[in-house]
Amino acid sequence: MKTLSELTEREVVALAIANEEEDSRIYQSFADRLRPDFPGSADIFAEMAGEERDHRNSLYDFYRSRFGEHLPPIRREDVRGFLKRRAFWWSPHLDLDKMRREAEVMELQAANFYDKAAQQTLDVGVRELFTKLAEVERGHERKASELHDAHLNENVEAAEEHARRKLFVLQYVQPGLAGLIDGSVSTLAPLFAAAFATQNNWETFLVGLAASVGAGISMGLTEALSDDGSITGRGSPLLRGIICGLMTAVGGLGHTLPYLVPDSWPNAFIFATTIASIVVAIELVVISWIRTKYMDTPFLRAAYQVIVGGVLVLLAGIFIGSA
Repeated sequence: MKTLSELTEREVVALAIANEEEDSRIYQSFADRLRPDFPGSADIFAEMAGEERDHRNSLYDFYRSRFGEHLPPIRREDVRGFLKRRAFWWSPHLDLDKMRREAEVMELQAANFYDKAAQQTLDVGVRELFTKLAEVERGHERKASELHDAHLNENVEAAEEHARRKLFVLQYVQPGLAGLIDGSVSTLAPLFAAAFATQNNWETFLVGLAASVGAGISMGLTEALSDDGSITGRGSPLLRGIICGLMTAVGGLGHTLPYLVPDSWPNAFIFATTIASIVVAIELVVISWIRTKYMDTPFLRAAYQVIVGGVLVLLAGIFIGSA
């Protein structure tokens, strides 16, 4: 395996052509993925891909004028220390902001790499070539800024911000909210049934813990297996399942933890149940607030819907436990 300083000018130009070709494909893949939700940013990456193709064509014209038609069969993997791209474009979590950051890193890495390569080579022709390539990459950075200003006016940025918020709600808020609702409401019946049936804090805590953990596992699996995100655009099923499962467990544990009050305390059962009831009220208000903030549901309507459901489940638990 050779180092960059050991390559001939012909081989260096061939590697540069491959580099520009790969970058153009990456930017074009960004544009294709963004087109449905972020057309303005998709136009930016499409033009950046076009810029990379133009630079590739210029380099190839230079190569043909100096060395002929045939490119040597040298790969970037065969050159020690040559710039290599991570396969980040395969990631299902690659959103608009990550794409922009990756593009900035790509251009900066390429420019810095060519600068260092120019400093270490003793061949004047190769040094001039590296310096020219570094200037080209910095030109890409400036071009990206120009394209951003050209394509993203206030209306487009507002539309993209709306699309970004929508994706955030689909991928994070909805599974988290579903879990929080299920954990906060569905565990009320078994918890308070156990509380009023046993009048024992520790036994009630164990029932609530089992109900919360079991519901978290069940809801997490349900969310992860119900939709792989390929059609709905809801993102990674594993991430959604983790979010939903954790929030389900949190929702149930919130009103379970008060039953850790030792039974040896005076009026321990009444004290723990009072705290648990207050926690339930707080959970229902939080759920209503989240629905108002992210689902555009009026707070009073959201509170009414959640509180009515929660109270019905709570009363069912108390009734069964007191029977």
